[in-house]
Amino acid sequence: MKAIVLLSGGMDSLVSTAIARHQGIDLAALHLNYGQRTEARELAAFTAIADHYQIAARLVVDATHLSKIGGSSLTDKTISVSKADLWNEDIPSSYVPFRNANILAMAVSWAEVIGATKIFIGAVEEDSSGYPDCRKEFYDAYNQVIRLGTKPSTDIEIITPVIEMKKHQIIEVGITLGAPFELSWSCYERSDRACGVCDSCALRLRAFEQTGLRDPIEYMVRPAYL
Repeated sequence: MKAIVLLSGGMDSLVSTAIARHQGIDLAALHLNYGQRTEARELAAFTAIADHYQIAARLVVDATHLSKIGGSSLTDKTISVSKADLWNEDIPSSYVPFRNANILAMAVSWAEVIGATKIFIGAVEEDSSGYPDCRKEFYDAYNQVIRLGTKPSTDIEIITPVIEMKKHQIIEVGITLGAPFELSWSCYERSDRACGVCDSCALRLRAFEQTGLRDPIEYMVRPAYL
């Protein structure tokens, strides 16, 4: 079996890659550059993780149209990256409008060309930042779109292996599978040392606290989020 893994370089995509590799699947890795603040750092994480898992087939897609569209603090530097609020129920400023639909469309196109039958994405629903394109029902609907919009001879399915997990459970699975967390990058704002105070850093730090482990990447500050 051949599968594409959507590898942003973050913790969730790392563990999704580890799960797919553990299943013995032949992997191809796709990464998106979309003008995000930490684009170069995320690309470096993608490369390091793909090297670690010896993934030869790689595709880095230029999706700068997302930054031209704007509407997100990740792509528009006039919008401040929100500080962590783990009890916020509103969609945060870091949401990139319909980003996952864009990257999935590219992945499906590539899957048709290379004969991949699965697309792994590290979306997390319950313990995420509330992004609407991280919900299970979104991926169920997108699988239907794939069935309707591809050649009858294709058989492509989106796999969301961590979507129902808590962040600390994702870490626990990753530790079991030997995932190299030190190679991943989650910070929304900085590329030298993680800020420690954006939503993504907070979710990651809290998850490591819950497992009783120390996050191996460097932070400007390490607040306690438990």
